[in-house]
Amino acid sequence: MISEPTARADVRTRRGEPLPADLLDDAERMSREEVRDLQLRRLRQTLRHAYENVELYRKKFDGAGVTPDDCRTLEDLARFPFTTKVDLRETYPFGMFAVPMPEVRRIHASSGTTGRPTVVGYTENDLSNWADLVARSIRAAGGRPGHKVHISYGYGLFTGGLGAHYGAERAGCTVIPASGGMTARQVQIIQDFEPEIIMVTPSYMLTLLDEFERQGVDPRASSLKVGIFGAEPWTEEMRREIEERMDIHAVDIYGLSEVMGPGVAQECVETKDGLHVWEDHFLPEVVDPLTGESLADGTEGELVFTSLTKEALPVIRYRTRDLTRLLPGTARTGFRRIEKITGRCDDMIILRGVNVFPTQIEEVVLRTPGVAPHFQILLTKRGRMDHMTVRVEARPGAGPEQRESAGRAIAKGVKDGVGISVEVAVVEPESLERSLGKLRRVKDQREA
Repeated sequence: MISEPTARADVRTRRGEPLPADLLDDAERMSREEVRDLQLRRLRQTLRHAYENVELYRKKFDGAGVTPDDCRTLEDLARFPFTTKVDLRETYPFGMFAVPMPEVRRIHASSGTTGRPTVVGYTENDLSNWADLVARSIRAAGGRPGHKVHISYGYGLFTGGLGAHYGAERAGCTVIPASGGMTARQVQIIQDFEPEIIMVTPSYMLTLLDEFERQGVDPRASSLKVGIFGAEPWTEEMRREIEERMDIHAVDIYGLSEVMGPGVAQECVETKDGLHVWEDHFLPEVVDPLTGESLADGTEGELVFTSLTKEALPVIRYRTRDLTRLLPGTARTGFRRIEKITGRCDDMIILRGVNVFPTQIEEVVLRTPGVAPHFQILLTKRGRMDHMTVRVEARPGAGPEQRESAGRAIAKGVKDGVGISVEVAVVEPESLERSLGKLRRVKDQREA
């Protein structure tokens, strides 16, 4: 019999309070030494599986002069070549699969907006492991059996919706498969069905919050207690914005389709200090994004993953393009953490010789009174010089003086914090494009 949902006060775990031991699985109780021993055994098996069954890996390993037998320690992984998104696109659609097609139970793919999509496959064991890890992530976020989970990630070839769906069911939760879009209806469903948890992109959560307020409904009075947000970088400023307006715990989930989907790493609600990587299934590294050199824990660089249990599509040293650093575990001491990811190598804007990330602009916007958390970055040419315009919505009721003051404050904040001069246009409320999933903050019109 499914137990009744935990009361709000029980879900809102005090910072620093550990999860009860009976809610941890065996792997979450492992010591750091036990995790490393398991990783090495699984890594050697994965390297052999990839080498024997994927032509691309066989050629890459041979070209680098290494074989699976050359991996005797975890540190030996640095001798093996990287895998990139280009590799998956060049072997489109199924050239990276390591099992016969009859053993593949599901196929997912990226949107392919910048070229051929990247295609990933899952065996029955892969899908079961994925559900287990998302269930573990939901528990770490504060979810419990019997909770209702409103899923606003997109369903279909994108891994977010179905990944969250089967993980929530595995966790003993009741799933509300809302998907994306129909924002007004989603707000009504949240009011009527009273879910405790929502899983969605952080930018679409802001859109839902705006819709609550547009309908005259106080979002802080909703049934929601926990928001599990992923699929795009977001900042501590956005966490504070969501938590204050919605009166929920806002926690981060990390994943990418090439490695598995959501559930590769999860922020624990009791600490909210970065995402614990589920290292019994994934081996993380951080490398210099320019040289590929392995970096010590605590040093910022590009996140790289090797899968340890995937059968259909093992990945060896996959370059994610996400920027972060590895830190010791806290709420789960056997697993290392990655810092909250707030930028990607390929999201970086180079403006007049200065490296700029959209999240740096977001931090300034979110701490500026009189403007909403909805903004857009427009890149154009003025003569031979690159020019950036930050378009940001005024909050309803903000008068001309407050808007002008907010524009000056944002321009000064960007100049002081980022080191570039930008033009700021404070536009009318609800005039910028809203997110229905992953939000595209930057419009680059420099070539046009």
